[in-house]
Amino acid sequence: MGNPAHPLPTPSTQAGREGLAALLARPSRAVVALDFDGTLADIVPDPEQSRAHPGVVPALSALAPQVAAVAVITGRPAGTAVRYGGFAGAPGLDHLVVLGHYGAERWDAATATVHAPAPDPGVEAALAELPAVLEETGTGTDSGTWIEEKGRAVAVHTRRAADPQAAFETLRAPLAGLAARHGLIVEPGRLVLELRPPGMDKGVALEEYVKEAGAETVLYAGDDLGDLAAYAAVEKLRAQGTAGLLVCSGTEVPELAERADLLLPGPAAVADLLHSLARRLTQG
Repeated sequence: MGNPAHPLPTPSTQAGREGLAALLARPSRAVVALDFDGTLADIVPDPEQSRAHPGVVPALSALAPQVAAVAVITGRPAGTAVRYGGFAGAPGLDHLVVLGHYGAERWDAATATVHAPAPDPGVEAALAELPAVLEETGTGTDSGTWIEEKGRAVAVHTRRAADPQAAFETLRAPLAGLAARHGLIVEPGRLVLELRPPGMDKGVALEEYVKEAGAETVLYAGDDLGDLAAYAAVEKLRAQGTAGLLVCSGTEVPELAERADLLLPGPAAVADLLHSLARRLTQG
C-alpha cells in the first residue's frame, strides 16, 4: 500500500516546480488527471487481472475533495477502468470522472453511468480478420500473443510470447495495414498494439476536460506512448498560461520519461505522491 508519510518529491524542471507550486497554492483550480494501467495499476501479463494499486483509492479519496477535479484517462473502456480501479462508491470520489477509450467514453461518479458513442464498424471488421493476420505472421495466439476485445478498440498483447519484443516488431506493419483497411489507427504501447478509430486521443480528452473544469493548473501522470498526446496537451496549455506538472510512472518508455518533470518508479510511488499532495493540502 502507498505510504501516506512519504515526502512530497521535487520536480526536476522549473516548469514542473512552478506547476506543483501552483497546485499547492490554489488546489481548488487544479485538475489531477491520471492514466490507469502502469500508472495507477501495475502492468500484469493478463490485462483482465489488472487492479489499482491498494494505495490509490485511499489517496484519491483524500485528495479529490481538495482539488477542482480528478479524472482517470485510459484506453480501456470506462466501465472496465471503474471496476478494476474500485472507484465506484469510494468515499470522496463523488465527482470522479473516468474518460475511457481515450475520451470517447465518459463515466461520472455523480451518476454512475457511462456515456458512449455507437460501436465503430471498422473495429468489428478488423477483429474478424485479426486471427488470420496473426497466423500469417507466425504470431498466432498459440505462440503466446493475446487478443483483447475492448468494444471500441481491439488490442494484441505480446507480453506472454517467447520473445515479446520480436513478436511486437513483427506485428507492427501487418497491423498497421489491417488498421488502414478499416479506417483505424494503431496505438503502440508497452508490448501491446491497439487498433482504434482516429480522432480521439488522451491529449484531446485532457485539454477538453481541463477547459470544462476551468482549471488554472493540471497534473498529468502516465507511463506509456499513448500518454505522449496528454503530455503535449499540458505543454500546449502551459504556453497558454496554465501551470502544469508532468509525472512519469516508470522508466520503460524513454520518450515519456525524458519529457517528464517528475519521474517516479511506478504505481506505488504514484499513490505516495497523491497521498503526499493530500496531506500537504490538508496541512495548508
